[in-house]
Parts: sequence; structure tokens; C-alpha cells
Amino acid sequence: MTQMKSKSTDPGNNQTHSPIPNSSGIDLDSGHSCSKTAFAWAKKTFSNRAGLFGSSALEIDGAFCNIMKYGDSYIGMTSDGIGTKVEIAERVGDYSTLGYDLTAMVTDDLIANGVEPANLTNILDVDSLDHSIVEELMKGLYEAANFAGISVTGGEIAELGSRIGGWGKCMHFNWCATAIGFVPPGRKPITGATAISPGDHIIALKSRGFRSNGFSMIRKILSGKFGEDWHLNNFAESKSWGRVLLTPSLIYSPGILKLFGKRIDVNGIAHITGGGIPDNLGRILKYKGLGAYLDNVFEPHDFMIELQRLGKIEDEQAYRLWNMGNGMLLIVSPQSASKALEALIESGYTARVCGSILSEPGVKIRSCGAFPRELFYAKSGK
Repeated sequence: MTQMKSKSTDPGNNQTHSPIPNSSGIDLDSGHSCSKTAFAWAKKTFSNRAGLFGSSALEIDGAFCNIMKYGDSYIGMTSDGIGTKVEIAERVGDYSTLGYDLTAMVTDDLIANGVEPANLTNILDVDSLDHSIVEELMKGLYEAANFAGISVTGGEIAELGSRIGGWGKCMHFNWCATAIGFVPPGRKPITGATAISPGDHIIALKSRGFRSNGFSMIRKILSGKFGEDWHLNNFAESKSWGRVLLTPSLIYSPGILKLFGKRIDVNGIAHITGGGIPDNLGRILKYKGLGAYLDNVFEPHDFMIELQRLGKIEDEQAYRLWNMGNGMLLIVSPQSASKALEALIESGYTARVCGSILSEPGVKIRSCGAFPRELFYAKSGK
């Protein structure tokens, strides 16, 4: 569960922090508010384990995962799902890569708080069973688990009939997972509450695509432009929109674990999912009242820019809807930046320094989408 972030304006700047348009049926700000309410009730149970194994070790609200103490050990736990990206697989008829999306959503939330992912369990809610689709999903999950270095320790398949719907006449489903991990011996959880300082460098890790976020708006845009069978229309000469959107998530946790192994200090990590850079970077900066200026972010993929144009989505909104080419942000000291970059590139990731931490609050981005401009989010963070 995560905390709500506020929509706001900066009275000293003519660039406002607008709410995400909810014509897709999704209200991001309302979602944050409901998450805040849910977490408030969850926190009331923390006293049940105070002083015992499983007591909360959270220093802040709005962390990417929950962290518990078991004696001298820290255990992290998080839950997530792949949302309506399921419909893309239904339309394309290919379920083989969704396991990467599911694994990325939970393992990269764990690593964002310094937790090494270890185990994953999943729940697959279906209307009716199709063995071939289930096998394709689980084979993909197996491959993703191998990439992430985790084991899939269990799961549940529930047949819910008409409570589950989707596109076409295939098996329809929702797919979610819970993952746990541990903070490596000798390390502390990474929360961003104390370690981040003005002048720290921000390193961006490039994404492959939309990961598992923002698909309700994407489907709204494409169906409005191309009609019901929008997924069959070509984005490029050799690739349909359906295939482009099915691009599997890149799992970042193995590369970040290499940094830990090389004893490269990482002061903060932001997993760029729903809410984009402003919300997910802002959530780890707000506790010290810090800000950031990102003047060298990765350019959005061509299909992201094209979707902006088709939907008339300004950069200000796009950078809160989608990752815009930047799937993970790492905050390191200036002295550690070159070593961190070298290690990440050696691990096969595309990375570069994209900005720095400021002493004044707010997230400023030099955007490079379809409508580039200087963006300022005065009160960011969930």
C-alpha cells in the first residue's frame, strides 16, 4: 500500500500540477486517497506485533514495500498485480511475457527499499480455466523468476465465473503476486528518510516500455483513434500496437543487487510506476523537504510520444501517467556515481546520470516528450 500524493499548483510558476484526466475511468488522485485510507487502518494493527518478531520497521509512510524486524534481520514484503495489461495479452493472444511484468512489479518494489527479493507467491483469478493459457503464464513466470533470482513458492487459482471479465472469448483473469525478501546482512533498509542529501546525483535506468501502468488511458486513446480492433493497427511497419504494448517489463533488481555486492552506497531508489517520476521520486524526498532537478532524463520511446500526440496528452500529464522511458531512479553520492554507472552498464542496463537533489522541495523535469517544456511539480509524492 502506498500513500496519497497531493495535486497542487506552484503560485510562483505558471506550470500547474494538474489532476490526471479520468476519461479512461481511472482517477489517480482518488486512488492515492483510497490507498492512504487503507494503509491508515493497516497501521492500527502494527501494535499487535510491537516488540515481537514481525514488528514494523518502517521509518516512513509511503515506502515501496513493508519492512518487518525478525530479531536482527529485516524482512520486506509487497503485493502488486499487472492490471489491465492482461487485455493486451488477450487481444494479441500471447501470454508468455506477462510473468516478467508481474515479477518486476513486486521485486522492483522490494529492491527500492534495499530488500533482496527471494520468494514470490501469486494468485490467478479466472472466469473459467484454459489449461494452455495457464501453462503459458506459469512458464513465463518461471523464466522471469530465473532472471530475478527468486523462487515461486506457491500460489492459488480461483474460478470466479462472471465476477471476472475481459476481451474476447478466451480465459479472462486478474493476476497478482506477493513477494518477500531480506535486507542483506550488514545493511539497513533504504527509505530515503535520512540518507539523501542536496547535491546527490540521480541515475536513471532506461525502461523498455510502459511496464504495467497507464494502460486504461492507452486503450482509451487507441480505441478512440482506431476503433475496437485498435491492437491490429500498425505502429511501425513490422509491429502492431498490440505487440508494442505487450513489451515485457525489464526487471531491475538483479542489477541493483550488484551495486550492493560491490558495496556501492545507494541513498535512495524510486521505482517509476503509476504516478510517474513526480509521485515516485517525490515520495522519498518529501520527508527531508528536498527536491530534484532532472535535466537529462531518457527520452520517451517513440510509441509513447505517438500516444501523446494521438491523445493530446501534454508532457505535464504524461510524466505522471507513464514512466516516459525511465523505469527506475537511483540516488547516489557524487563520489559513487561513476562506479554505480559502471556496475549497472556491466550488468546489461542502460543508465545515465539524469539530475541532482536540491535543498528546496518540488520535482523539476526538463521533459522531452511530444510537448517538451520545463515541468515543475510543487508537492509531489504519494
